[in-house]
Amino acid sequence: MKQNKVSIHKIKDSCDDVCLILKALSHPTRLLIMGHLTNSPKSVNALVDLCQISQSQMSQFLTRMKLEGLIKSTKEGQSQIYSVADKKLVHLLKTIQEEYCD
Repeated sequence: MKQNKVSIHKIKDSCDDVCLILKALSHPTRLLIMGHLTNSPKSVNALVDLCQISQSQMSQFLTRMKLEGLIKSTKEGQSQIYSVADKKLVHLLKTIQEEYCD
């Protein structure tokens, strides 16, 4: 009986984590950004061009997404290069692309 309780708690924690990820991805622009980052890391300027939003808007999205743990950044020269933070997210996003972005 004790093992079932541990398993239920683990499952509940996993569900909570997945819900947070899905909530963070639920905005169309954030999902678009993540889709572009799934293919390869990108600079802010590249993402602005691909998503056709202002640099200010992009910076706001990237800041929030970084705080939520969806993305990470590295510095290359004077540019920040953004990429997906977790391989599980890459797999999830590629599955979404395969199913919905034919």
